[in-house]
Amino acid sequence: MVKLHIGCGDVYLDGWVNIDSESGSADLTHDMREPLPYDDNSVDFIYNEHFIEHVGFEDGLKVMTDFHRVLKPGGVVRVATLDLDYVMKKYFFLWKRQDWIKRYGHQWIKTRAEMMNVVFRHWGHQYLYNGEELERRLRESGFEAVYRRRRNRSRYPELRNLETRRDSKLVMEAEKRGGGGLDR
Repeated sequence: MVKLHIGCGDVYLDGWVNIDSESGSADLTHDMREPLPYDDNSVDFIYNEHFIEHVGFEDGLKVMTDFHRVLKPGGVVRVATLDLDYVMKKYFFLWKRQDWIKRYGHQWIKTRAEMMNVVFRHWGHQYLYNGEELERRLRESGFEAVYRRRRNRSRYPELRNLETRRDSKLVMEAEKRGGGGLDR
């Protein structure tokens, strides 16, 4: 079984090919703006957490299309990221009550406008998604079956309990249709 962990950073998943643009914990150093070095229909699972928001709109669509290309029929991609709807809600209500503010030492933020700009501009963020937008982009990439999931929950045992960040508020799985699918 081939399982790819995209944008792994310092999170190493045993049993997965951990891929990042910088070596760190990666098994494979790869610029995701380029096609994955895998044959068409050769990968069972793809997982990424807080990766997709680091590539721009066009590159994000290109990356998701490449995920579709390498997945076997019945293969699944799981995307976990921050949720723009959640961020907007926090802008209006209780903006200081967010795990990342304390966890990453951002108590210096004084206003909700400053908070919003940090979310959009820090950490190399390029494009933030809400559920509607991520589903649309996954469908445009070729996926027909797209489902919103809860953090660390999945119908696929291989995709359970992977999220490491509490701010992974938007989690979606998309299955590549066609063929007999994966044996589960």
